[in-house]
Amino acid sequence: MAFKLAYSSLRWQTPDLEQVLGLLKETGWDGWEIRQSLDWLGSAKRVKSISDRIGVPVAVVCGTGLTIDGNHEMKERNKRRIDFAADVEADTFMFMGAARPYGRPSTEDEIKTLADLSDELAVYASQYNLDVCYHIHTTTTVDSREEWERLMRLMQKAQLCIDVSHSAFWGYDPAQSIHDFKDRLVYVHLQDYKAYRFVELGEGGLLDFSASMKALEEIGYDRWVTVCPSQSDRSDEEKMRLDRSYLRHLGY
Repeated sequence: MAFKLAYSSLRWQTPDLEQVLGLLKETGWDGWEIRQSLDWLGSAKRVKSISDRIGVPVAVVCGTGLTIDGNHEMKERNKRRIDFAADVEADTFMFMGAARPYGRPSTEDEIKTLADLSDELAVYASQYNLDVCYHIHTTTTVDSREEWERLMRLMQKAQLCIDVSHSAFWGYDPAQSIHDFKDRLVYVHLQDYKAYRFVELGEGGLLDFSASMKALEEIGYDRWVTVCPSQSDRSDEEKMRLDRSYLRHLGY
């Protein structure tokens, strides 16, 4: 396979990086996705040093607290995380939309504002030759297949992260969405879902992961595929092992 497999730090609160990245390496992951605050992580030099020493590079750094009101603090906080992403030599900077408007769908103007903000962050990151990608996610500004397609028409410079679970939530076959957006796809998330919570891959039956992985091969995708950990009570190590074992079972 051309792509590499990473694991998200989504559910790590205040991790001991030496320990948890050691577990990632031991359980067979190629890299990791950063979600923690920069206050906890420390300098990019520190994070990259630990990642390099253990042998699990940073795949992606995630943005934080996006809003579409254009406020200065929100933009600056995300730009500092873009700076950090460049310094740890991440492949991509990823962010999600703002909170969904209460009790109504997003307006055309709100989706256009999100597209413009996405492109503004992409322009800022271009000084580092760093891609910026929008992560599709339910209960955010864009919360349907139709709104997603509208955003992609409006967003000119930012790229795309497809989370196959959220594509499935919208009734949009994940494998088909991969083909449909292949020219903008720079990052992929894998999650499974059952009984109102995210579970280990293969335990939820939400979608055909094999078909999604095959679609990535068919389009010649060669970047990072990242698994987000479940909401189960299992230990971090057990989650890592189970998800990695499932992907091996699929041939990856």
